[in-house]
Amino acid sequence: MAFRLYPAAMLAAVAGLSAGCAAPGPAPSTVGAAFAGKPYVLLGEVHDNAAGQQQRLAALTRAVEQGWRPAIAMEQFDRERQADIDRARRERPRDAEHLIAQAGGSAWQWPLYRPVVALALQYELPLVAANLSRADAGKIVRGGLDALLTADERQQLGLTGALPPDLVAAQTAVLDRGHCGNFPKAMLPGMLAAQAARDAVMAQALRPYAGRGVVLIAGNGHVRRDVGVPRWLADEAGKVLSVGYVESAPSDGEFDMAVVVPAVERKDPCLQARPAG
Repeated sequence: MAFRLYPAAMLAAVAGLSAGCAAPGPAPSTVGAAFAGKPYVLLGEVHDNAAGQQQRLAALTRAVEQGWRPAIAMEQFDRERQADIDRARRERPRDAEHLIAQAGGSAWQWPLYRPVVALALQYELPLVAANLSRADAGKIVRGGLDALLTADERQQLGLTGALPPDLVAAQTAVLDRGHCGNFPKAMLPGMLAAQAARDAVMAQALRPYAGRGVVLIAGNGHVRRDVGVPRWLADEAGKVLSVGYVESAPSDGEFDMAVVVPAVERKDPCLQARPAG
């Protein structure tokens, strides 16, 4: 069965239908000024919102131009593509298009992400493949964590025992909202486990670079403090800065900072998903 964890365009459209207008967040110069000295900077996105990605790029560029030299970890690269990233950099050290062609895959709107890749290459910053692939997540959806991870791997990722009840409740609400109330409940345990594994894998990818500082480029759901990657950096929670680039004002506690950007015009996904009759 095909699946998609957290369809970002659908979630954004559902939220935008009822949120109305919200005041914009701080300017890129203000946001970027907060990055320096932070071990973990998590920068969110609505995947198809170019305005949000442009503001994020401006903040990150500002911080780098001011002398910060973090690693850049990206959800858009699956973890098994790290060798392809490194090889592409050796072959053509400043060629972002070549790197994307070698390691990027077809699931993303790469013109939106190319400037981030180019920034990493221009300043010779480590570029980290951070994501659990869709294929690996699918194994977890169908067979649970043990279908992909050994006991030692689960221990290293912090994925032992049951998921915390508050995390389960919050992620279930997100899934249900994203599927317009038509979420297949039988798939819930597997999808919750897969989402937790994806966030835990991203957290693990960040840890080796905390000493120099590391940025995560990922969807807003992954950078949320209450349910995302920060949950798996709990022992270093005070070292994390989470910035959401959102289309409507978030709830308290979701992000440390939020930048509200104009919503992308989309068809109502719930009208498309609603059963006929």
